Amino acid sequence: MAQTVTECLAAGTDSVTLINSINTDASAEPAVVGMTQAEINEKVQRNVDHLSTILLYDATGDTPNVAGAADSKKTTHVAAVTTGTDYIAAN
Repeated sequence: MAQTVTECLAAGTDSVTLINSINTDASAEPAVVGMTQAEINEKVQRNVDHLSTILLYDATGDTPNVAGAADSKKTTHVAAVTTGTDYIAAN
């Protein structure tokens, strides 16, 4: 059975949470304890890439049309991509 737009976006929720947490205070984020800034940036980039991929899904095969879904459904995901990209540029 094909996934819905909501299910695909739910798959990216952990990435949204991680990016926002690192941006707020990387030293308080357990997922990056002991990592160098370069390693943290790589982790943020992987999560940005994951979200970007989900946001580009179109209606091919079993993939729902996330790209064409209402912006209101994607707001937090789009914002996290911007936050992550800005975080990497600043660090």
